[in-house]
Amino acid sequence: MSEAPDIALRCEGLHRFLGQGEGRVHVLRGVSFEARRGKVYAIVGPSGCGKSTLLYLLGLLDQPDQGDIWIGGQRMSASADSERTAARGEHIGFVFQFHFLMLEFTALENVMMPMRKLGRLPAPQMEARARQLLGEVGLADKAHRLCTQLSGGEQQRVAVARALANQPSILLADEPTGNLDATNSAIVFDLLTRLAREHNQAVILVTHNPEIAGKCDFRRPMRDGLFV
Repeated sequence: MSEAPDIALRCEGLHRFLGQGEGRVHVLRGVSFEARRGKVYAIVGPSGCGKSTLLYLLGLLDQPDQGDIWIGGQRMSASADSERTAARGEHIGFVFQFHFLMLEFTALENVMMPMRKLGRLPAPQMEARARQLLGEVGLADKAHRLCTQLSGGEQQRVAVARALANQPSILLADEPTGNLDATNSAIVFDLLTRLAREHNQAVILVTHNPEIAGKCDFRRPMRDGLFV
């Protein structure tokens, strides 16, 4: 069965267990979900309900114990590590609560890193794209600053630009504004969603912030390892 072209990601019946022996926990209990390009999905729910575990599975950073994941119509659940790594680099951008920037490098160098890893563009084109993305997040004038010289909100905006570097079809964001004040939270969320819609990307974000969840196209509450 071929995937509808606007479905960027789909999963069916995902189960995930964590821990061993008597401490083994059934974290995900058969989760099914699909994300369409140009739409923003909020996954909400109490701590420990399985939100971040699901995001890590969808991002191919971990494997389900049971169930299937398709990225752009390609079944990834049984694929080799090398295929999963290649699919991550090509199709998925990540924004986490902590920006995970390389602080000893400039904003420009940080945004270029995913492009260098993918190795598709010559160096001048990588730099031009990184400059364009920094412009889109309002940091064109700070491209050559070390990340240690940027504020927390600016660092997270660099992280958004970096997540967009390889033009992924899917953006996964785990509490992307959880470390920011209200003003910077609004700026980062608005940037993330506006750019994703402009670039026709599916955004799946985990958040505890009801205001942010309310601005998304779809809100998917989770409890005890299932959508409710």
